[in-house]
Amino acid sequence: MPVQVSPERFDEIVGEALDLIPEELAARMENVAVLTADAPSPTQRRGRTGRSLLGLYEGVNLTRRSPVRYSAVMPDRITIFRLSHCRIVRDEDELRRRVARTVAHEIAHHFGISDDRLRELGAY
Repeated sequence: MPVQVSPERFDEIVGEALDLIPEELAARMENVAVLTADAPSPTQRRGRTGRSLLGLYEGVNLTRRSPVRYSAVMPDRITIFRLSHCRIVRDEDELRRRVARTVAHEIAHHFGISDDRLRELGAY
């Protein structure tokens, strides 16, 4: 049975997941905002089929930035989707674990680590 948590509680859970990121890694994150949403927008969903979208990194990852091409831009975005997570877990403990995994996954994309490389590393 899916878990039901309020948007406010989900924000707290995402905040807890961010607190789990090692300080030396968190200190290297640049110009990125972490947001929550109930579900992906049609634009965020575009081109993605199959499994539920749990999170999404949108922006220019750190390995592709240069002072010439990346200045005075809006922050990159990591969005964590509440309803997708709630549908696939049985309780709030499992929700916290799953959200922490998704947050770490999307932060890896911010650092330029691809899905293929994450698979090679055994991250999922």
